[in-house]
Amino acid sequence: MPTSLLTLSDHVTQLTIAPELGASLVNWTRLNDGWPLLRHSDEQALASANPRRLACYPLLPWSNRIGGGGFDTPAGWQPLTANTGHEPLPIHGSAWQQPWQVVNTTSDSTVLQLDSQQPFPYQARLHVQLSDGRLSLTLQTTHMGDQPTWYGLGLHPYLTRTAQTQLQATAKGVWLCGEDKLSQQWIELPNTWNFEQPTQLPEQLVDNAFTAWSGNARIIQPDAGYQLVCQAEGTDVFLLFCPQEQNFFCFEPVTHPVNAHHLEGHPGLHLLAAGESRQLRYSLHYQAIAG
Repeated sequence: MPTSLLTLSDHVTQLTIAPELGASLVNWTRLNDGWPLLRHSDEQALASANPRRLACYPLLPWSNRIGGGGFDTPAGWQPLTANTGHEPLPIHGSAWQQPWQVVNTTSDSTVLQLDSQQPFPYQARLHVQLSDGRLSLTLQTTHMGDQPTWYGLGLHPYLTRTAQTQLQATAKGVWLCGEDKLSQQWIELPNTWNFEQPTQLPEQLVDNAFTAWSGNARIIQPDAGYQLVCQAEGTDVFLLFCPQEQNFFCFEPVTHPVNAHHLEGHPGLHLLAAGESRQLRYSLHYQAIAG
């Protein structure tokens, strides 16, 4: 069955969304020439019905991987199992693997909602807005269970990468990971991963959480004549994923480092009681620049 798409537009950009596929963004393009501002999703990617082949999807009730078969809560142990066929650990929560409902929509905005029971009861809302080339995403979750538990939020945009793509984002530290891809050690930011000034993306694999982030970033595409000015509210962590020899990378605003459920102090996680909510805002503003 074909996936139903919503189409939003302003006078600068156009966005398609697949609510049934985990509230995924499918394509965000520049109107005048169709250039992909997020990674292009072709017909095969859409037909796969896999959000990880599309342009962006929400992460909750946690981001990235959790080890140990689950995590402890004030009410006891919360068991988790792997939720994909290719990852040994549960990854990115459950919201991306469920169909969302359309609450309302206009020509340039929509509100989507998910009422989930997995792995515990929660409600999520995603508000998407286009305005003058700015894509704004507001992700909110409310705990609906009787017993308190830990929550994390994030967004997982896949961005276009060329040989000239540059990133500017200030952070003070980074979590190093072991072979299991779980956070192992926090260190002060090394020079090789310092993006305080606009810097080309590393050729080597990067898949790490950066901390003490200001919430501001720029993704600069000189050969395509534009930059995306990014702003996040509700977090000071981003995860940078740069796979080798690929035409995309991921710059993910997330509330916590990988496997925070098993790190001392649960950094970036929120213990929510019944009816309590948390929110994450993120915007990417398209701006033309001289090539």
